[in-house]
Amino acid sequence: MDFSLTKEQMLIKEMVRDFAQKEIRPYAIEWDRKAEFPYEVFLKMGELGLLGIPFPEKYGGSDGDTISYAIAVEEIGKVCGGTGLSYAAAVSLGAGPIFYFGTEAQKQKYLVPLASGKAIASFGLTEPNAGSDAGGTQTTAVLINDEYVINGEKCWITNATYAQTVTVTAVTGKDERGKNIISAFIIPAGTKGMTITAPYDKMGVRASDTTQIVLEDVRVAKENILGDSKKGFKQFLYTLDGGRISIAALAVGLAQAAFERALAYAKTRKQFGQTISSFQAIQFKLSDMAMEIELARNMVYKAAWLKDQGKPFTKESAYAKLFASEMAFRVCNQAIQIHGGYGYMREYEVERFLRDVKLLEIGEGTSEIQRLVIARQFGCR
Repeated sequence: MDFSLTKEQMLIKEMVRDFAQKEIRPYAIEWDRKAEFPYEVFLKMGELGLLGIPFPEKYGGSDGDTISYAIAVEEIGKVCGGTGLSYAAAVSLGAGPIFYFGTEAQKQKYLVPLASGKAIASFGLTEPNAGSDAGGTQTTAVLINDEYVINGEKCWITNATYAQTVTVTAVTGKDERGKNIISAFIIPAGTKGMTITAPYDKMGVRASDTTQIVLEDVRVAKENILGDSKKGFKQFLYTLDGGRISIAALAVGLAQAAFERALAYAKTRKQFGQTISSFQAIQFKLSDMAMEIELARNMVYKAAWLKDQGKPFTKESAYAKLFASEMAFRVCNQAIQIHGGYGYMREYEVERFLRDVKLLEIGEGTSEIQRLVIARQFGCR
């Protein structure tokens, strides 16, 4: 086993860190306060090749690996959870399904602009009555002549306002057991009948664009079906497995940022005539925080490595997402505690990290769903 990063991975880490410090960190508090999506920053990310890290060069990507991509998510997440979330969604959920399951024609038409950083995409799975129960999808798609007519509603969808394409799931029929057949469809932005509402007013990750999508007699060509028409649900489960790696990486980034702020504060804050870092109670908190961050990061890298090797990674991605998200909430909470009253103030930023990180225990499969995923990998039904 070699736990060291490659030269290429180290270069990506340094490049993304420098970019995040210069282009994101100075504005993160303002974006959070105004709930402002930094679209111009995403264009700059595209110019650097960050939106195409895990995709082949022939599609405009950087031909990197999943570990490199996870590193990029972590570094962006360290300065802004909202920007990190939208970045992860644009790559894993927006472009990912088209790369995994699209035809060559679909990849040339839709993936190339995404991987080359000229556009971003969105992923529509969740519905008001089908959150954790994604199999309970109520959106429908009916084939009429050579077009599918789609009707339904999607909620809590990331990046939809700015997306060039939105990939959505819809019920297209019943199988021999009477269960829904769920297919996936690529819908170009501006398609008649697709309405994207104003962004939600959220507790955290406020720099990330999150909206509702209403589909009313939306017509798309038959050629816009993504992958096997009868395996849309399985395709999205695979997509979510990969997306959970990036959510875990984002959790590590937020936790690392909170730890670094808490450590620096503890070394300068004086109480009872000495810095609080000299108190065992604070030392124990910091030690636990550092240990859990390192454990989570190793889990992220292992899941990413398994994916790159073409090995099964469903269980490991669930491990990483579950542990990292819950770990990050604990770390951010302790960072506020170490800061005391100052931790409750916006200017110290640790309160924002806690607000941002809470979503990671909910999105892309709640902690409860992750435990179900893991149990089923052991044969529990």
